[in-house]
Formats: sequence, C-alpha cells, structure tokens
Amino acid sequence: MKRREIAVNPWWTLSVLCLSLVMVVLGNTVLNVALPTLIRELGATSAQLQWMVDSYALVFAGLLLTAGALGDRFGRKGALIIGLVIFGGASLASAFATSPNHLIATRAIMGLASALVMPATLSILVSVFTPERRGRAIAIWAGFAGVGGAIGPIAGGWLLEHFYWGSVFLLNLPVVAVALVAGRRLVPRSRDPHQSELDPAGASLSIVGFGALLYGIIEGPHFGWTDPLVVSSFGVAAVSLIAFGMWELRSAHPMLDLTFFKDRRFSAASGAIAIVFLVMFGTFFLVTQYLQFVRAYSPLEAGVRMLPLALTMMVAAPASARVVERVGARRVVSYGLATVAVGLALATTVGVDTPYGWLAVVLIVQALGMSLTMAPSTTLIMASVPPGKSGVGSAWNDTTRELGGALGVAILGSLATSQYVASLRDSTSGFPATLAAAAEASVGSALQASERLPADLGRGLAEAARTAFVDGMGLAFGVAAVLALAASVAVGMYLPNPVAGGETATRTTPSDHVPVGSLHELSRPAPDMERSKA
Repeated sequence: MKRREIAVNPWWTLSVLCLSLVMVVLGNTVLNVALPTLIRELGATSAQLQWMVDSYALVFAGLLLTAGALGDRFGRKGALIIGLVIFGGASLASAFATSPNHLIATRAIMGLASALVMPATLSILVSVFTPERRGRAIAIWAGFAGVGGAIGPIAGGWLLEHFYWGSVFLLNLPVVAVALVAGRRLVPRSRDPHQSELDPAGASLSIVGFGALLYGIIEGPHFGWTDPLVVSSFGVAAVSLIAFGMWELRSAHPMLDLTFFKDRRFSAASGAIAIVFLVMFGTFFLVTQYLQFVRAYSPLEAGVRMLPLALTMMVAAPASARVVERVGARRVVSYGLATVAVGLALATTVGVDTPYGWLAVVLIVQALGMSLTMAPSTTLIMASVPPGKSGVGSAWNDTTRELGGALGVAILGSLATSQYVASLRDSTSGFPATLAAAAEASVGSALQASERLPADLGRGLAEAARTAFVDGMGLAFGVAAVLALAASVAVGMYLPNPVAGGETATRTTPSDHVPVGSLHELSRPAPDMERSKA
C-alpha cells in the first residue's frame, strides 16, 4: 500500500533543510581549529593534517554531481536521510579516532555523506516552494550557510578549551538526530517523474575529473604548480572532463545536460557564485591568519571576530529576495559583485595595527556584497533547470562553490605567500639558511623562529614577518578586487534582462512537485508547472 503524504507547511520543511545544511557546513569548518590539537593528541604530521582536510573536500566535490543525479532518480528525501545517517556515524567514528589515518578515512566518509545531503537540501526546497516564494526560500537557505560557517570555528574553539578534541565531532550528533526525526515527518518525497536511465559512464568521468581538478588546485600551493604529481592531476582532470563533456553531449540520458550552459542565467550565475566563493574562502583563509598571527588572538577570539561577516550574511541574504523583486536579478548580482570589489579594496588598507573596528567594517561590506550575489545566483541556476533535474542543478551549484572556494585559497594564498617571501627576504638575508627558510615558509614559522633568537633579533624578525604578511594579504585582496569588479561588469553585460514572469520562471517540463503546505493554497502545482501540463 502506497504511503500517503501528510500536508506540511513548506516553511517547516525549509527549517529541516537549513538545519541539515548547517550541519554539513559545521562539519566542514569545525576541524580547522582542531588541527593544532591533533598534532599533539594523535601525533599527526603536516601531510596528515592536510589530508584530514583534503579527504573530505575531494570526496565531496567528486561525488556531488553523481549524488545529485541519484537523488533525482531514486528520491531526494531518501538521499537526505541516508546522508544524515552516514554523516552521524562518521562523526561518531571521527570523535574516537585512534590514529591520523583513521581520522582521514572517517573524514572521507563524511565527505560522501555531505555529497548526498547538500544537493538534496536545495532540490527538495525547489520541489516544495512555488516560484513566487522560491527566491525568498533560497535566500534564507543561503543565509544559513553563513551561519554554519560562523558557528564552526567559535563552537570548535570553545569545545577545545573545555573538552577533549573529539568533542568537535560529537557536536554534529544532536544536530543529526533532530534533522532525522524532523525530516521523516516534515520533508516530502520527490524525484524525477521521468525515471531517466542512470549514466554510469558520465558519473565515473565526473568523479575522476572533478576530483583530480580539485586535488591539483589544493596541492599546487604546497608542492608547487610544476610538481609532477600536480601537473599529472591537472592532466587527468583535463582528459576526464573533456571526455565527460563529449559523452554527455552524445548520451541519450546525460547526467548533466550541457545545453543548460546555453541559458545565460545558468552560465552567468555559475560564474558569479564561483567568484564569490573564491573571495569568501580566500578571505577566511587570510583574515583568520591575520587575526591569529599578526594580532595574536586565540582561535576562539579570532572566530568571534569573524562574526560580522557571518551575521551580515545571515541578515542580508534573506533580504536579497526583496531587492530582486524591486530591481531584477541582473542588477542585484552585478551590484553585489561590485560591492564585494569595494570591500576587497577596503581590505587592502588593513595594516598591522589597524583597529578591529575598521576590519569589522571591511568584513560587513564584503558580506553584504556576497549576500546580494549568492542567493539570486543560486535562484537563477535552479530556475534554469527542469524541476525533475533539480538535484543535478543543486549539485552543480554546490560544485561551483567548492571549486571556487578551493581556487580562492590556492590563488589568493599563493599571491600572499609570494609577496610575503619577497617582503621578508631583506630581513632574513643575514640569517643562516635553515633559519631563513623556516621564516619564509609562513608567518607562523617565522614567529616560532623569532622565539629562538636573541631578544632584539627575534623582535625584529617578528615585526618584519607581520608586516610582510600584511603586504601579501594586501596584494591578494587587490587582485581579488579586480576579479570581482570584472565579474560585476561581465554579469551586467551577459545576464539577460528579466523575462515575463520574473527571473525565477523555470523551464516548462512536467513537474515532480509534491504538494505540501495548507491544503487550500499549497496542494496545487506551481503556475509554470500548470502551464507545462496544459
């Protein structure tokens, strides 16, 4: 007997989806503050620490498209529930890891779980909200992503100060439990009504291609862009992704329909999201180091001082939907990227002794621009794919975020490091080669090296390292400002004008919409879905 769906208000469904999203973001960010502790508690090497982070990112990014397609084919609620269960189990296993390799493996499993959860949250959102309400719902969803990013470092820092290191993973368990219980009752079932055949060849090529691409981006700054392994990974990525594109164009049932990119909403919004996450991850990477090494804040104190960025996103992202209704998505996304560029330009003025209040203003301006860009861009991506393929559309949205973020750390980090070394070289010219190399490796290494020197020399090296880091950060933010401004101009020229019915009008294909909400208002299909059946 077929189980009957109980009508549920979609805003309650959204609360479960946002909670699941916060859990994934929390699980991804909370580890960063625990890395120094893991050196002491598990005896992890620098390479093992890197793989604790990278194993999650590689599996997550590599499986996103495949997981989104599986959700479309077999059911998005099932993908969400299975992902939550796996995430909870992997978090529990991570909390009691007995070796670095054990933790690397469980982090990879968490990446698998996140690949199931993330696309499901957005594709379920699309299925339960009518186009008129969808933009606002996506804006709220995007705002909660910022909340997770803010809570992670703060909660992790507090737990590490009061409990053992595994508590940063146990933090996920109550969130998983609430999401599972609420999800079973408040999240409706939905899937692609056409039951398209699976695309195992496309899935395999996308996993290899995007995994190899992300590996090269992540490892390039550490091993050098000409390292044979890094070059090989980019070669594998190029061959796999070209083969993936050729296969998808010829396949009768492609996992990712490449004709989506002919829709300028889809392609322009994808580029805008990639740029915003490049800036966001690059900003987190550089500013957290600035706060800890240049301003000498603890990890918890540094996390608290990043709150202006996250809180602004939490407020501004939901409000962006109203702005879009007034002036249109093209202007909002273009102006949002321009605001990001202004924030980055202001960031170049931050110095060693800059008052924190000015840094807070810089973070608020950046966050305002990011919020104006992210939510409308995500809405445009989801509006340009058929409802039955919303899982793949959501997965592509997440893939652009992940690749953009990895590029942000790689590009802005490399620029900052190059300028840091150049600025510091004069100060280390008279030091022994080993000491100079240690100081030039990173600002943290330079500060450690300064403690082994006589007082005057050590103080001079520490001051020079802090100044050099600020020089590098300024260069990186300057280049990022130019990229954001160029993206703003490109979006303003390339993104189409609003069409009749608004930017959120979706492709007219048969709907997989599952009625939820009040029986009177929300049990009927969305207007565009009604037209498709006419």
